[in-house]
Order: sequence, then structure tokens, then C-alpha cells
Amino acid sequence: MSVLSTAMISQAGNPFFSKFNTPHETYPFDEIKVEHYVPAFEEGMKRHNAEIEAIINNPEPATFENTIVALDNSGEMLNVVAGAFYNMINAETTDELDAIAQEMAPKLSMHSNDILLNQQLFERVKAVYTQKDKLKLNKEQQMLLQKTYDSFADNGANLSDEDKEKYSKLSTELSALTLQFGQNVLRATNSWSMLLKDEQLLAGLPEDTKKMLADNAEKKGEKGWLLDLKPTCYVPVLKYADNRDIRREIWTAYNTLAGSGEFSNRQIAVDIANTRLAIAQLLGHDCYADYVLANKMAENKGNVYNLLDQLREAYMPVAQQEYKAVQEYANEHGFYATIQPWDWSYYSEKLKNEKFAINDEMLRPYFELENVKKGVFGLATQLYGIKFKKNPKIQVYHPEVEAYEVTDKNGKFLAVLYTDFHPRDGKRAGAWMNDFKGQWMEGKKDSRPHTTIVMNFTRPTVDKPALLTYDELTTFLHEFGHSLHGMLTKCTYKGVSGTNVYHDFVELPSQIMENWASEKAFLDEFAVHYQTGEKIPAELIQKIKDSENFNAGYACVRQLSFGYLDMAWHTITTPFEGNMVAFEKEAMKSTDVLPVQCNTAMSTSFSHIFAGGYAAGYYGYKWAEVLDADAFSVFQANGIFDKKTAESFRKNILEKGGTEHPMELYKRFRGQEPTIDALLKRNGIVK
Repeated sequence: MSVLSTAMISQAGNPFFSKFNTPHETYPFDEIKVEHYVPAFEEGMKRHNAEIEAIINNPEPATFENTIVALDNSGEMLNVVAGAFYNMINAETTDELDAIAQEMAPKLSMHSNDILLNQQLFERVKAVYTQKDKLKLNKEQQMLLQKTYDSFADNGANLSDEDKEKYSKLSTELSALTLQFGQNVLRATNSWSMLLKDEQLLAGLPEDTKKMLADNAEKKGEKGWLLDLKPTCYVPVLKYADNRDIRREIWTAYNTLAGSGEFSNRQIAVDIANTRLAIAQLLGHDCYADYVLANKMAENKGNVYNLLDQLREAYMPVAQQEYKAVQEYANEHGFYATIQPWDWSYYSEKLKNEKFAINDEMLRPYFELENVKKGVFGLATQLYGIKFKKNPKIQVYHPEVEAYEVTDKNGKFLAVLYTDFHPRDGKRAGAWMNDFKGQWMEGKKDSRPHTTIVMNFTRPTVDKPALLTYDELTTFLHEFGHSLHGMLTKCTYKGVSGTNVYHDFVELPSQIMENWASEKAFLDEFAVHYQTGEKIPAELIQKIKDSENFNAGYACVRQLSFGYLDMAWHTITTPFEGNMVAFEKEAMKSTDVLPVQCNTAMSTSFSHIFAGGYAAGYYGYKWAEVLDADAFSVFQANGIFDKKTAESFRKNILEKGGTEHPMELYKRFRGQEPTIDALLKRNGIVK
């Protein structure tokens, strides 16, 4: 009997080595074990290399089909493994998975570099690209060709052999640094807690929050109330806790996160910025922003700063008046010190409640999670005719996750949607949408997507279901909008389908969905009291509408401050060697509304730009907000459930992915280019 080879042993029982025998070929999460990932990654890279060799060694002259399409279709196994692994790293990581990520990051970076810096492969791509005007390609094919060529050119394919080596080294280092940054933020978040033994210190907090904090303590084998830095604790403590010392302590912990100690990102953030600069300059750009923005709607940093400056000029006077109003309110109610950042949410919430008689705790009973799901899914049914049916036969990666089959109005299968709503120690903070599998055409077969939306919403307690805040409702709508972009796509090629669009366009489908959150006709569909079944009162909805623009100036300026900080890090033209805190304060000073705190820095935990895909791109949220306000004005004019408008948005935006330049798609829907007018009007900045 022969001895099995190591390769055969690694394949035995490893689900990644064969087609998944599951509904819609979804991931068999019950069968995937930690030890399966490394051999599957290794095999995936091996197969990908063989596919690349086949393209290079094709004796036929390079064509769109045998080179560009073949390249788009290559790496299937590697994509499948990565699809599972990196979703797990974000949503349900462990020390073992983190260790694998550290091991695989340089290998995967080198694998990518070996392809993008392969001169023979690039010559074939370039041969097709140089004759693009003669090939009679349709718009989607033109975009795929341009994107493929750019992916090589932007990753060093035109460099000398010596510079290619430098590029490969730098990009491998960058991959490891960004991974480490994200892991440090998660570990620093999980390592901080504050145990309170005296219930009086919790005065002001809602009972649901207190119950959650007591549950936190009990899970850790403690008696009392355990505070942490997850949004479900951090946000209500700053909003409601009467004890100023506790507010200051949790605010300071959050705003110095990963700034020192075992999980410090201070040097790592600087190293990331400097490595990005080195890559950009190696590729002939002055700074990293120039490198990134060449393939964005904004096109260049001048247009980004023009947007940021325009909005700052419009919103800053309003933000300063809002700060003054909150300070005066606090003074009138016996607080005579200067409002500090840890006081802002507390007194703002009290002023909002006094002005509009509305707060989260009044709304929560009407936003029970199961009902909200029905409402959000129902909105998609009204607009686009699609339906959602839970399928318990689809395996999930955690018991709290649910899987839905999504079908069109004729019952035809469109997508699988996974939902994951509550915080866990293995899940990073925030909310996001991602694909487990994208969409593309396999010959005449439409291979449909598997999409996931992940959030960190208030958990149910022993005696209450999960009751969401209004902000959590809008977050759900936002991520669901991303998922619609992923699920409704109708493209031919992987590289341009779904959310594979310019980064400053990708937030339009998500942010437009938030507009429905305060619409009475939408809320009447699902918002009922979880105990009595009573429909949300019309006067409460009116209060939501009336209070929507409360502190809108401050909220906008705060977002702009993040955009300015992002651009500051990515417009440096010489390696950064200064003081990070001073650099950050200088970058954000034109947007300062609240008093500046000397020893805090958000850069060390700014995962969007240092560990996510938003480097030189954070402005995209405001860019897309201009688009979404402008686009929703069409729904407002025609009716918020108007099927003709929805069909136009679906056909021209959601189905098209990145098959055309986004401005062309937008103008086809809107009939004109966007302006900031609708946003200023929506926020009450202009009447």
C-alpha cells in the first residue's frame, strides 16, 4: 500500500478541493476547518499560476477572449478560498485565523506581484490594448480591457526589472502592514473594558443598555456592569451617562485606541503612509493620492479638495452655531464648563429631546429587528419586485447568521443574502457588505452572487428582542443598498460586475437607501410597537422628520475632517518623519468645532484608510452623498415607491456595475450631472 503524499493528505476531506455540493454551491461552512485554509490557498495559487502559464503559452496571437477574458476568469479556486477566509477574518476571527492571515499575506502579495509584473503576460495584454480602437468592443468589454491594462500599469508592469523588484518588495510590505494595523485595532478594542460595581455610576443610561452591560460582566465571570468600546456600549454611554468622568474615560480610550502599548499602530500607520508614497513615486506620481485618484470619479486631488472646501464653507458656520446652542443649553441647565468632546453627545441629545421631544428610547420599541427586516426586504420588493426567503439548508459560519434566497418577481433565482447583525469578540467594529461570490456569465449561464451584510446592532436580552436605534435602522438600509448593488448586477465579466466600480461611486446605491428611513409611507409598512402591535404614531414620524437636520452642520464637518486627514496622509511628497499627533491636528484644524484634545489621535485606529480600501478615498462618502441627495430628489418628485423611477435606477445604476464610466451611468438615470444643491436643501443649509 503506497504512502499518501503530503498533497493528497492535505486534499483529503478538504471541501475547497472540489465543487460544493450545497444549495447554489454556497460555502459548506459546517465542513470547513481552520486547517483547510493554508493547503487550499497553496493549491489555489498553484492552479492560478498554471492558468496564467496557459495564457502566456497560447500559440495564437493575443485577443480579447484568449487573454483579457481568460485572465478575468483565472484564479477561481484562489478566489473561492479567499472569499471565505477574508470574510471570516472580519466577521468571526480567531487567533488561529489571524496567524494564518499573517502567514499568507506575504505569499498572496508575492503571488499577485508575480502575475502583475510578468512581462510576457503584460505583453499580451498590451497587444490587445494597443489595438482597442479596431476591435469593435462593446462598452463593458472596453471597460474590462481598460481596467485590466490599468491593473498591470498601476502595479508596475511598465517598470524596469530593478524597479519591479522594488515594487514587489514594497507591496508585500504594505500588505503585511495593513493586515497588522487591522488586527491591532480589533485586539486593542477587545482588550479595553471598565467594570463598574456601583449602579449609581450608570445613572442616565437606558435600562436595556444597563442590562447589556450586566450581561457583559456575567459572561466574563464578574458581578457588576462591564463597559467596552463596541458601538453598542460606547454610543449610549456618551449619549446618556450622567457621570462625566465615565464619559471622559470611555471617550479618551476610544480616541487613543491602538495609540500605545502592545497593540500600538503609531509607527505602523506612518510606515503604511510612507510605503504607499514610495509605491506611488516609483510609478511616476508625486503622491499616493495622485496614483489612486486617476481611477476615480473625482479624477484628481484638486477636485477632491474643491468638494471638501465647498462643503466646509457651506456647513462650518452652521456647525459653529450648533456648538454655541449646545453650550448655551448646558449653561442654562447648570453646566458652566466648556463643552468638551465627551460632553457633546450628552448635551446634544438632551437639547434634541427638549426641542423635538424625541430620543432613541422612544423609537426603539417600534424598531424590533424582525419587523425591520420585513420592512427593509419589503422596500426592495416594492421598488424592484424581488423577494427574500430564508433557507435553513444553506450553511452559515455562526448560529446568529441567516441565509436567504433572493428571487425576482417571476420567482427566478437572483442571489443568496447572508445577514449577520450582532457584535462578537471575533467581529470587527462597524458595518459592511461583501461578496462571498460575485456575478458573471459562464457562457450562457448567469452565475449569480452570494452577498453578505454584517453589522453590530443592539443584542436581544433575556426579556426583550433586539430593538434598534434609528441610526441602526439607517445603517441597515445603507448596507442593504450595497447588497442590492451586488445582488441585482447583470454583467458578463467578473472584473466589472456588482460593486466593482469606482470607489467614489460605490456609496451611491447604499446612501440613497437611507433616505427612506424617515418616510412615513415606508415606516407605516413595518414599524409597530413590539409589545402592543400599535403602529408608530404619525406625530413620532413627524418628530423624526423635524429632528433629521439637528446638528447636520456638525455631522457634515466631522465627516469632512476625516476626509481632510485622509488626504493629508496621502498627499505627502516626502517620507513622513514628524509627530503624528501634531500632523493630524494640523490636517483637521480647519474643521475644528469642539475643543481639541492634545494627546488623542484617530489615525492609529482609522481602519478605513489604513486597513480598508479608502486610502485617498474617504471623501467618497461626501461625494456619494451629493449623488444620493440629487438622485433621491427624482423619487421625491415622482413618488418614493415609483416603479418607473426604481426601474430606471436599477437598469442604469444597480445592474450595470462598473461596465461604463459612472458619470455616464448617473446622467442616464438623472438626465444631468449632479450638483450639491439637493444636499444643501435636504440638510436645511439653504431653504
